[in-house]
Parts: sequence; C-alpha cells; structure tokens
Amino acid sequence: MFKQTTWEKKLIFEQSNPGRIGHQVEDLDEEEKSLLTRAKREISKHLLRDDSLDLPELSELGVVRHYTRLSQMNYGIDSGFYPLGSCTMKYNPKICDFVASFPEVQNIHPYQDPSMVQGSLQIMYELANWLAELSGMKKVTLQPAAGAHGEYTGMMIVRKYHAVQGNLDAKKEIIVPDSAHGTNPATVTMCGFKTVVIPSHRDGCIDLTALEAAITERTAGIMLTNPNTLGIFEKNIEKIIRKIHDVDGLAYYDGANFNAIMGKVRPGDMGFDVVHFNLHKTFGTPHGGGGPGAGPVGVIERLEPFLPVPSIDFNPKTKEYFFQHNHSKTIGKVRSYFGNFSTILRAYTYILRLGYEGLKAVSEMAVLNANYMKSKCQTIKDFSVPYGKNSFCMHEFVLSAKKLAKEKNISALDVSKYILDHGFHPPTIYFPLIVPEALMIEPTESEQKEMMDGFIKILEKISELIDSQQQERILQAPLNTSVGRIDDVKAARQPILSYRMLKMQKEEL
Repeated sequence: MFKQTTWEKKLIFEQSNPGRIGHQVEDLDEEEKSLLTRAKREISKHLLRDDSLDLPELSELGVVRHYTRLSQMNYGIDSGFYPLGSCTMKYNPKICDFVASFPEVQNIHPYQDPSMVQGSLQIMYELANWLAELSGMKKVTLQPAAGAHGEYTGMMIVRKYHAVQGNLDAKKEIIVPDSAHGTNPATVTMCGFKTVVIPSHRDGCIDLTALEAAITERTAGIMLTNPNTLGIFEKNIEKIIRKIHDVDGLAYYDGANFNAIMGKVRPGDMGFDVVHFNLHKTFGTPHGGGGPGAGPVGVIERLEPFLPVPSIDFNPKTKEYFFQHNHSKTIGKVRSYFGNFSTILRAYTYILRLGYEGLKAVSEMAVLNANYMKSKCQTIKDFSVPYGKNSFCMHEFVLSAKKLAKEKNISALDVSKYILDHGFHPPTIYFPLIVPEALMIEPTESEQKEMMDGFIKILEKISELIDSQQQERILQAPLNTSVGRIDDVKAARQPILSYRMLKMQKEEL
C-alpha cells in the first residue's frame, strides 16, 4: 500500500531559533562600506527599507533537512503517473535539464551584443524554423512566455490583421466551441472581441449546422484545438476552416494537444493561419507551479509582418544571426527580452535528440497509450465514455462518473481523492464542461503499460468497494497522503498564501 512521507509540518519561520547561523557572510571592506553609505544618501528615504530583515535563523543542516522533507512530501512527474488531461504532463528528459545548466547558458545576458551570443541566437533561430516546419507555418516568434500568452499574441495578430484591412469595427466576433479550453474565451475577451459559443455534435466534433448559423460578416475568426479536448480529431476540419475563410475570418490553432499529431499532420496543412505551441507540454520541458513556460506563435506568410519584434534572422553573406525589427505591421513587443531561454533550450535539446522520426513516434505512442487506457476504463461498470465510445481517441479521452454521482453520491472529486491514496496523481476533473463528472485522462507517451494498468486497477477497486458497501472509504480519502482531505470551499475563499497571513490569523485567534 502506498504511504506518502509525512514530517512535522512546521514552517521554516516557526523553526527559527535566535542566534543560529547557517551561512557566514563576510564583512564589507572599506570601499564597499563607502559605496553603501553613498547609496543610502542618494536614494530617497521612502525607498529604503529597515536594515533588519525578518528572516528565519537556522543552521545549514536545519535548512537542508527542511527542504528535503518538503520535497519528500511533494508529488511530481519524477515521482509517479501524472495523467492530467490536456496538460500533457510527461517525463522531462534529464539531458534537457543538463544542457540548460551549462555555464554558457547561465552566465549570459539578453542585452549582450549579438556578436557575443551568436550560439544562443542560432539555437533560437533553428528552433523557430523547426517549429514552423512541424506546424506548416511560415514564421515563428519565441517571445510569448506561456500558452495563454501565446493565445493572446495570436489573437492580437488576428485583431491587427482586421485593423489593417480596415474592417475591425465590423469584425467583432470569435467563434469558440463549447469544449474549448477556458483560456480561449478569456483571450477573446481580452483582445476586444465577443465570444460566440457553438455546441458540439453528439460525436464530439463541432456541430456544422450550429457553426453555419454562427458565421456572419461579423466573424473575425475561430479558435480551435485539434484534436479537441475530448481527444477526438475534427473530421470536418478543412470544411470548417473554409467556411471561416469565406467571410475573411482567420483560423487560430490552440496547440495544447500538439503532442498527438507531431510528424503526422500539420495545422498549416489543415488551413490554420495562426498556431501557438506549448513547449512546456509538447517538447518535454518542466511546467506547473506558475512556470517557467513558453508559448511560441507561428503564422502563415501573409501574417508575418504582424509578428512581435524583434525576430531572429540569419545573414548568409556574413554568416551572422541578428535581431530583425522590420515587421512593418507588428503588434509590438509582447515580452521583455526574447522569451524564456532555458525553456527554449530544453525544447531545442528535446527535438534535436529525437529527430523527426522520434517526434512522430512520440505522437504514435501517446495515441496508442490513450486508446489502451480508454478501452480498459470504459468497461468498468461505474464509468462511461460519453463521446467517442465506439471509435479511436487521440492522445486523451474523457471518462464520466455521472452514474456514480447519481446512484452512489460519489463525485469525480471523490474519485480523484481516492486515486491519491494509491500513489497516483488524479486526472483533470470537471473539464471539459460538456461532460458531467468528467475525468480527463492523458497518459502521454512516457508511461509504461504496468503504470497504466495500476491506474486502471484503482478505478476497478472503486467499483469493488461500492459492491461491498464500503463507499465510505472513498468519501474519506485521501488517508495516505501527507495532507488529508481539505475543505475546498474554505481554501478557495480564505486562502493563506504567506507566513505573514498565517501570523495574522493566529493573532486574531
């Protein structure tokens, strides 16, 4: 039986003991003292802070043990199965981290003269070209710092395109399927458009009748994920995009599910005009916990002038890489410097290591794993697959615990808590919204059959517990984790996000 490591849950501030020292800081020499004194005189007093810092006082051993224990109480992709649907939480190859740790990477500055960072510029230039080739786009920018930031950049390009055409006042609507990522309608709104939601057909694809009814002269474009969030490939994709193009709309490809199609089919060949990638999903770089991420954006040839500046180009005569600022209709700069370079380098290493055939094999294995799990999970009597039950899925599939919730009062949330007790991270739940009590499962290409079988057995165990009238065990979970079942509502409404907030709460009590 799985049992997560549990240690005494004291914050590092609560372990502080006055006088304990973990690191000896050398005294300032006379020149440094003089510089400090002069700085204090020249800086406005209201910008200066008190010399005393409220830092915990611990020995070096105390600090090392504290953070080592925290890591043992945590869960990550190196610990076990992480089947978060749509998030594509796959194994991060250590060679990518190794390359990103090189001193040549760590000790450069983005404002160095281009002549001094030719190697870094070459990496960014080549990665952008590789991404363009994989997606069927003409040009790629590496600036966006995350997937949602890539969405924003792409939709601002759509907006600028219509502004240059002189019809932005008329083009006010972006069509979004009801199964879309939540960031899609948020991005549409942020970029000044109105979201027009269209329903899915019973086969899980876009309802063409509803699409035709939604398309008008006000349509500026469409945001699509293909394969979609149900793990189903849009069989009418060319027809869908043709209808959008007929009213001078642009087709935007959300690259969240690109892991399913690398080397097999390209968004550009489907007819898409703008694409964003999630380097931290598709190309094996770490993500979660707020970053780092990277969301490069690719465009077709006629949209190239709208890309953010600068881009990185190569001069074949001088054999030098340089910053290109001549995008005549640019949306401007969308990020400081030129992108999250360490994430970019990890993706570069990942692609270089695998090659084209290797990337294609990644997608093939991801699809094979998902279909294996789907075929097993849909036979478990208390779960169902509402969409695509009798067809192949792509990289992910969506189970429903609707029957459990209705007949046994056991929700998808309860199921996910029980999964934690067996050493697995639960899948994405309650998404997409069109599936009641959704469990969205994506094994990725990383997982071995034994690991997937272990996850399937947990779902089967749930049915066994219910048959033997032991459902309370599910409702009490998790019992074997370092943190038990929390009050989700209280955690959302009264979050404690810092030691200062905790102190204030204790003082009030």
